[in-house]
Amino acid sequence: MITCYLRYVIDPYQLAEFEHYGRLWIPLVEKFGGTHHGYFMPSEGASNIALAMFSFPSLAAYEDYRTRSLEDPDCQAAFAYARENRCIVSYERSFFRPVFGGQ
Repeated sequence: MITCYLRYVIDPYQLAEFEHYGRLWIPLVEKFGGTHHGYFMPSEGASNIALAMFSFPSLAAYEDYRTRSLEDPDCQAAFAYARENRCIVSYERSFFRPVFGGQ
C-alpha cells in the first residue's frame, strides 16, 4: 500500500472553494480504486495550509489512477474548478508506506 500526502498552500479567502474542490476529489479517487482519507482544512495555526491523504494498493495503481484521471471528464472538471477560482496557491506531494501494529 502507498499513501499520497498532499500539502496545499491555499488562499485563506477561498476556504469554501477549496473545501468544495476537496469534496469533488474524494469520490474521484475512490472511482479509480483508491481509498481517500479526507481533506484537512485549517483550524488553528496557519490559515493557508490544508492537507489531503489517500491510498492505493501500490505505486503502480496510483500511477494508473494519475494516467486515467487526465482523460476523465469529472477529473478534468475538478482541475478546471481549482484553476478558475484560484483557491490553490501551490502544493507538494509525498508518498508514504504505512506501518501497522503486530507482526
